[in-house]
Amino acid sequence: QVQLVESGGGSVQAGGSLRLSCEVSGITEGTNCIGWFRQAPGKEREGVATIRRDGRASYTESVKGRFTISQDNAEEMLYLEMTMLGPDDTAVYYCAARGIGCDLNTPDDFHFWGRGTQVTVS
Repeated sequence: QVQLVESGGGSVQAGGSLRLSCEVSGITEGTNCIGWFRQAPGKEREGVATIRRDGRASYTESVKGRFTISQDNAEEMLYLEMTMLGPDDTAVYYCAARGIGCDLNTPDDFHFWGRGTQVTVS
């Protein structure tokens, strides 16, 4: 069973940076994709960034050039480096994983989720 535990959220001023971490366990060869999603109050959950097992990363348009997703070689930690943060980035950020496919626009296809970490930008 895949288990995901996020950390690193907090409050930051606009223009600042944060690094989110996700501790990953239970990953198997069948887990093709892992990524970050976020949900702001009153809004639907949206994909932020994903990374495939082969290392290919994808980002939603609004974070391109500001956020970077990465994974350690042992695939035990997933990171999201966030820079130039703005109030629109305020949300609960979730780590998620799935088997086949890696479309960050289909969060319902991600089968494993962490509990989230709050990011507040003021």
